[in-house]
Order: sequence, then C-alpha cells, then structure tokens
Amino acid sequence: MNGINDEKYLNTMWGDIVIGELVNNDVVRFCISTGSRSTPLTAAAASNTCAEKTIIYDERSSAFFALGYGQAKNRPAAVITTSGTAVANLFPAVIEAYMSKVPMIVLTADRPFELQDVGANQTIDQDSIFGKYIRWFCNIPAPDS
Repeated sequence: MNGINDEKYLNTMWGDIVIGELVNNDVVRFCISTGSRSTPLTAAAASNTCAEKTIIYDERSSAFFALGYGQAKNRPAAVITTSGTAVANLFPAVIEAYMSKVPMIVLTADRPFELQDVGANQTIDQDSIFGKYIRWFCNIPAPDS
C-alpha cells in the first residue's frame, strides 16, 4: 500500500480489519458466496491464514452450512455475501439460527449510502431485512480517508 490515505486501498484495509477482528475473537469459519460488492471481505478472508474458508455459490446453502457449523461447534461461522437479493436468500437460515439460539454472523456488502434510493440495480433496504430475527445489527459506513 502506498499509504493509509490512498483511496483505492481503503476497502481492502476495511475488509482486512473486519475479518481480522473476527478471527481475533475466535470466528474462524467463513462461508463465502462471492459477489462484486463483497470482494474486499472475501479477499480478506482468503488472505487470512487463520481463517477457514468454504465457498458456496448459493447464498441460501451457504447460510445453512453456517447454521450447521454453529450447531455442531457451538461457535459462529460468518457468512459473507454481496448486496441486494443475495441477502434475502440468507433469511431462512437466519430465522432458524435465531429460533434455535445458534450463533451465526452475517456480513453483507451493501451499496454505499449515496447509491441507495436512487434506482440502482439490486439495491434493497438491508438495514431491516432480517427484522426481529437477529440479536444485533451494525451498518458499518463505507471507509474514507
């Protein structure tokens, strides 16, 4: 990297921080459903040598894999997916995890605030998509220098 303020590296650095903090807190299994918006998170998981990766192209299957991991290990797996309707495919497993008290972390890559509510393709309200079936939600803003 050329420097912390180099705009083209901010998403990469942000992804490294998020994945690194999860790994530091004993979240080691990452179920990845690839997509362009989630590339910084996927790349960070891929480059983290302590992260165990499972690539599952279907988001619904990825979430249920994470649910099974959580049931078997009694520790969360993190699901990484892109934005829009890909997130909606996680909902059945999220509900199951909530109702069964199985730990699961969902990392979705939403469009930046300035591209929401302007008719951009695949943009939906991700802030409340899982309703009451989550224990905690945080919308991390897009990084800037």
